[in-house]
Amino acid sequence: MKNIHPNYHEVKVECACGNSFTTHSTYKDDVMKVDICDKCHPFYTGNQKIVDAAGRVEKFNRKFNRENGNAATKTEDKKAA
Repeated sequence: MKNIHPNYHEVKVECACGNSFTTHSTYKDDVMKVDICDKCHPFYTGNQKIVDAAGRVEKFNRKFNRENGNAATKTEDKKAA
């Protein structure tokens, strides 16, 4: 008989915020590192956390002429013209 099932073992999960917990997984290593967990995710905490990958938030704000993430309204744009 073939052994087609992956190795299912206990894994320690470590978040970037410092939280850690154990679970069972087929992940190849004994430690899994994640960026966001339930202790720091905005949905669960109510706090907004911008995860910026390679300056994409700044690029978006520059593209649409935003300052500090606030969009200029159309009335402000008409007054400037």
